[in-house]
Amino acid sequence: MKTLQELLAGIAVAEENPTVSALVCDSRKVTPGCVFVCIDGVSVDGHRFAAAALEAGAVALVVQRDLGLPHQILVDDTRLAWAQLSANWFGRPAEKLCVIGVTGTNGKTSTTYMIKQMLEACGHKVGLCGTIQNLIGDRAVATGHTTPDAYELQELFAAMLAEDCDYVVMEASSHALDQHRVAAIPFAVGVFTNLTQDHLDYHKTMENYCDAKRRLFLQSKIAVVQANDPWTARLTRDLPCPILTFSNGEGGTYAASDVSYRPDGVAFTVSGPDVSGRVHLPIPGEFSVCNAMGAIVTALALGLPFDTVSAAVGEMTGVKGRAEIVPTGRDFTVVIDYAHTPDGLEKICQALRHGLSGRLVTLFGCGGDRDRTKRPKMGAAAAALSDFLIISSDNPRSEDPEAIIEEILPGIPADTPYVVIPDRAEAVRWAILNAQKNDTILLAGKGHETYQVIKTGTIHLDEREIIEDALSGKKD
Repeated sequence: MKTLQELLAGIAVAEENPTVSALVCDSRKVTPGCVFVCIDGVSVDGHRFAAAALEAGAVALVVQRDLGLPHQILVDDTRLAWAQLSANWFGRPAEKLCVIGVTGTNGKTSTTYMIKQMLEACGHKVGLCGTIQNLIGDRAVATGHTTPDAYELQELFAAMLAEDCDYVVMEASSHALDQHRVAAIPFAVGVFTNLTQDHLDYHKTMENYCDAKRRLFLQSKIAVVQANDPWTARLTRDLPCPILTFSNGEGGTYAASDVSYRPDGVAFTVSGPDVSGRVHLPIPGEFSVCNAMGAIVTALALGLPFDTVSAAVGEMTGVKGRAEIVPTGRDFTVVIDYAHTPDGLEKICQALRHGLSGRLVTLFGCGGDRDRTKRPKMGAAAAALSDFLIISSDNPRSEDPEAIIEEILPGIPADTPYVVIPDRAEAVRWAILNAQKNDTILLAGKGHETYQVIKTGTIHLDEREIIEDALSGKKD
């Protein structure tokens, strides 16, 4: 427990100083002695429940407009206050950890895992917060969002600190940055991977999307950014921290050169201030070079020795659902990847074309209730690099899957061979049962997910299980 004045340190001043039993922003969780923070959310405004919270025993209300109620504490932004209050409630654990934040449209998850493995190679215990899972060392902790709610995040940091982590690597989504979920975290390093079209249903414009990402670097001591991304100039303009850039090719404080692509990985030379050496990464694709470069420069910015870092790169393991090769025991290859943007789909297709001896068959869909303008662009990206397309569903959510597909089709040239199978499970089975010798089958969009969100709710859907079932029933 904390007193109200302790909880409000650095945020606001309260005339009273009761002992606080809990901190909540959900009116359904109000209990006697709690502080209720009124957040104006996307669909519900917490200020509507302020009076009821007092009746239920809340000792204080944190509001961003005067409600004329007793025990109210007025702040400019209750989302920002929620992040700061949550940090205070758990004793500001992030200030006792070295936190690295990674943001960007694509590559966040892979980059965070790479940084974690580099830090562990140097003897550190590392916490990880991301899309697939949260980790305290090697122990998995459940996750619901790419970046958790501010309270959940601070609770997670407190657990990491209690279990002797000294570093935390986390994904910082644009939604989380815009909603101040990470506002109370001092980042040792902020990393920018890239920016391509995504989440415009929320941000509306690419400029807004970029500016949301930029917030990470306004609270970072060092910025590590991709040199050649077209949005880097806007993102880094007038930043108050030192900026280190990286690239695959020319440009950047640190650059990868002499890149050799193989089906089982890439090799390249890293050059930069006082650093030059060859590294071998056992993860294929041009995008893997960019992810690795971001991770390497971050490690160097943290003071890790290059020899140890380069050795760690050689021992890297892939991430579930990111260019994940599924064993089949057959004469074709199946790859699962999370690519769900035009740029992400283009990059994984480009990676798989290196050393291709047969067809590239790409199965994909587009998410419902999300940016509709990227649907034909996804179709065009897949068609440009694939030999055959299977157009299906991703997470249709409240939308009709066939209506989503109808918005994908205009992007596909008339001479592109394809089949439409709206049912995702059936589409995966069809891909396996109709595979030809030396085919590479890309299942794009679901990645690590083992579920599908449809109009009636969330159902179980693990593509690995579907593949196994299809193989067990397929005749050679």
